[in-house]
Amino acid sequence: MPSAVEWAAKRLGHRFGDPALLDAALTHRSAGRSNYERLEFLGDSVLNFVVALLAFREYPDAEEGELSRYRAALVSSICLAEVAAELGLGEQLRLGSGELKSGGFRRSSILADSLEALFGAVYLDAGLEATSAVIAGLLAGRLRQLPAAEALKDPKTRLQEALQARSLPLPQYALEEVSGEAHEQWFAASCDVAALGLRGRGEGASRRKAEQAAAERVLVALEREAIQP
Repeated sequence: MPSAVEWAAKRLGHRFGDPALLDAALTHRSAGRSNYERLEFLGDSVLNFVVALLAFREYPDAEEGELSRYRAALVSSICLAEVAAELGLGEQLRLGSGELKSGGFRRSSILADSLEALFGAVYLDAGLEATSAVIAGLLAGRLRQLPAAEALKDPKTRLQEALQARSLPLPQYALEEVSGEAHEQWFAASCDVAALGLRGRGEGASRRKAEQAAAERVLVALEREAIQP
């Protein structure tokens, strides 16, 4: 197994001058007090700025709301977790025994958070230009492949609009389950459209994300059944 520094140089295209920053970015809070939480906070801000700039340049005719949707799609925990998994980031993480046994290195929320922490670490190690290059290398291709901005509305909004177009009542959401430790909770929620006999169940790191996932499943069912307004 290559060292973390070599892994970062190969997969991120950045060689850390200060390996301690990389070490902190790869350490989950379950593994020690010196962990990635502060770097995650910083990385989140840098990521939002860089992606906003990328979207601004890639879509010169897009309006503000459309640019916001493009950015939201790329900085979402789902997208970041997918990128982190492709990088093999989970195998580099330092986790406490409990998280290790429960498969924390595969958990989407941990992968997304640690990727943001990596961006924060790169920023402290080499500045904004280097961080922008890393983020662009990972996300610019995905940005160009995004669908039209209209399709990037969040699932709950799209479902609401689809039902309103059919003059149907709004869906009903219910929280079904909350599991995990207080600092790492996992939520399950349902979305019911009684008028159409459709029901979706979703999970996520917050109630909102679980409801969005449930709404997405109902939307898939709507499309599959080709129900027209």
